Amino acid sequence: MANSCGIQSGILVGMGLPQGDRELVQIVSAALADASQRAGPWLVCRLGCTQCCYGAFAISELDALRLGLGMEILRREKPSQAAEIERRAKTWIGTHGSDFPGDQQTGRLGDSDEDRERFEEFANEAACPALDPATGRCDVYEWRPMTCRVFGPPIQMDGGKGSAKVLGHCELCFVGATEDEVARCEMPVPHELEKKLFDEIPEKRETLVAFALLR
Repeated sequence: MANSCGIQSGILVGMGLPQGDRELVQIVSAALADASQRAGPWLVCRLGCTQCCYGAFAISELDALRLGLGMEILRREKPSQAAEIERRAKTWIGTHGSDFPGDQQTGRLGDSDEDRERFEEFANEAACPALDPATGRCDVYEWRPMTCRVFGPPIQMDGGKGSAKVLGHCELCFVGATEDEVARCEMPVPHELEKKLFDEIPEKRETLVAFALLR
């Protein structure tokens, strides 16, 4: 989009998205490009590979605000595409909303132990409503959540209670690679900057992509 940057800068404050989010996105995009170059054929993520687009996952309010910004831009520039995304999001909620372990009105994920346990089994086979089933393309790719941006290359992940961090990556990638080969392709994630931006917004509860697309 030729003028999306201009629109973005004008909407940021009004939507509550911290100005520093653009820097965060740029840093992560550069890190992904560098990790992809180092990985070469080990990293098989391509347009149309949609395995990671199935199953519900929690997103932060920072992610939700970014998605909301993207939808505002699409409503202005590509209204028919925005309407189709909204249709898929409403269908998704209509299908899975009754089992959602949280507030269906606000889309906020519950934070009790029971809610977290229920969420483990929630909508695990459902396609993300941002996914265009005809093309395998994410219709909000430019504004996608951080989880989507770092999925694929090796990144540092919690190994569980009391365990050291481990390098995790998409199960379709690095097939046959040694631990050293995987480690050489690690993608650094700017967690400190993300936390700083997260601290700037008042809402701390998590939500889902479907709810964020309908704001």
